[in-house]
Amino acid sequence: MPQTNEAAEWFSAVYEAVQQIPYGKCTSYGHIAALLGYPKRARQVGVCLKHLPEYDENDPEKFEYHSQNVPWQRVVNSKGGISPRGDGGSAANRQAVRLRAEGIEVEDGRGAAEATVDFSRFGWFPQDLPNEPGDEA
Repeated sequence: MPQTNEAAEWFSAVYEAVQQIPYGKCTSYGHIAALLGYPKRARQVGVCLKHLPEYDENDPEKFEYHSQNVPWQRVVNSKGGISPRGDGGSAANRQAVRLRAEGIEVEDGRGAAEATVDFSRFGWFPQDLPNEPGDEA
């Protein structure tokens, strides 16, 4: 998806940051953006996750970052909500299923597109990333 080196670096930084969200925790698109030093890029974080490649078990080395090593499901909107994706709710349902599999309680609203996570119980909002993007730690 990235068309420039700058865009590729941004995508990598987002994926590396999302990889640091602990199992059983969630954060927001805006918090990932803020951790990366760009607090107004919440939507761009969402774009990166939207374009996260699917893992290809026939070619596991095809992508450095993919749906199996970047826990995309742990990122929700600023209200703890699973954002609708205009696909009739299938992606939102898939996200809720993956969150529940980690023990995160997802409260259903009037449909999957209105499902929410309680940040007071499951939120992850450090002031800094445990490992800065690009660190080998």
